[in-house]
Amino acid sequence: MSSGVEPAQACIDAFQELKLKKTSKYIIYSLSKDLTEIIVEKKSPSTDYEEFLESLPEDEPRYAVVDVEYELEGGAGKRSKIAFITWIPGLAKIKQRMVYASSKDALKKSLQGIQVEVQATDLDEAKRENIIEKLKRLR
Repeated sequence: MSSGVEPAQACIDAFQELKLKKTSKYIIYSLSKDLTEIIVEKKSPSTDYEEFLESLPEDEPRYAVVDVEYELEGGAGKRSKIAFITWIPGLAKIKQRMVYASSKDALKKSLQGIQVEVQATDLDEAKRENIIEKLKRLR
């Protein structure tokens, strides 16, 4: 079920910059105050994954795109892949949870090049190690 909420063009532009120009390592998206549009809340060039996690509010949903770099097994080098995270913490209000859940596909479809999707309700589920584990299973 779609909520009718669409991503602003700035969401797509920021993603293209992350994917092609590598100017950001993560982007956090939120809904506008009137819940009619998905907007860019924060972009960061920081590779500090803990900083990214600290940027996620404990009581409000968000979407995020993270360029995750990780070591290949056997010392075969590094790889970088893009993860889409739906952050819906347990403390979020029910209306927010519903709108974010029903608006996710509109954003995700507009961001071409996502390699893995993660739904997280707490910081443990959003840990870098968990995302890397999913990325390694892709092959």
